[in-house]
Amino acid sequence: MSDVLTPMDRAGADPFAPLAGPGQWHEPAPVFAKGEVPAHVALVMDGNGRWANSRGLARTEGHRAGEYALMDTIAGAIDAGVRYLSVYTFSTENWKRSPQEVRFIMSYATDVLARRTGQLKEWGVHVRWSGRQPRLWKSVITALQRADEQTRDNSTLDLIMCVNYGGRAEITDAARDIARRVSEGSLRAEGVTEKTFARHLYLPDVPDVDLMIRTSGEQRISNYLLWQLAYAEMMFVDTPWPAFDREALWDCLLQYAGRERRFGGAIDAVHR
Repeated sequence: MSDVLTPMDRAGADPFAPLAGPGQWHEPAPVFAKGEVPAHVALVMDGNGRWANSRGLARTEGHRAGEYALMDTIAGAIDAGVRYLSVYTFSTENWKRSPQEVRFIMSYATDVLARRTGQLKEWGVHVRWSGRQPRLWKSVITALQRADEQTRDNSTLDLIMCVNYGGRAEITDAARDIARRVSEGSLRAEGVTEKTFARHLYLPDVPDVDLMIRTSGEQRISNYLLWQLAYAEMMFVDTPWPAFDREALWDCLLQYAGRERRFGGAIDAVHR
């Protein structure tokens, strides 16, 4: 993987470098027909640590490189017409990592939000947060809330930062909220439906995931958006996250456009 050119390489490793924004790439985004672009793409940004270790670098350097991949991918999503982009930034299980790595991720997340929110605002991005507050650093919560407030009038792309997020945790929290309402008498148990349940998720206005992409070759969903992934198309690409970019995203979107989604239905097509 040593010869992989990453978005960070193209930016000259300058953390303040403004990457090419939407519409500024040397090649235009593919042209998609109506309905071919997924409204909601979910990313599992995997492989930062392994990418760094393979180069003799600390895992934290992989997280730095991942910033550029994320910004480049956001620009590509805007160019392609994606409306919602969820990114798995830090899971409820990631607290098991070394204290040094957790401290770096928390501090770096705060720093990235402070540096990139203005650029994202210019791109028309609304930064949103999905996850639990308990245990999450106050500085990260403040940075996420500030980014949301500063970009809430944007409607080109909703960037959903899944920080201290777990699919089981979200479902548990929704079930607890419904149980509380039933016990208070404001909701009848017989009236709880899938639609009722969905309204108690962290971001109930965000539609289900159409396409989930996981980088770095692993083939699992790792407790990510379990409810929302019910009928998502899934792609597992070998590219490590720091080397992923808008063109890699466009390749995935082209594959998605060629798939047939039936949502449980079927067509009786007998070959004669």
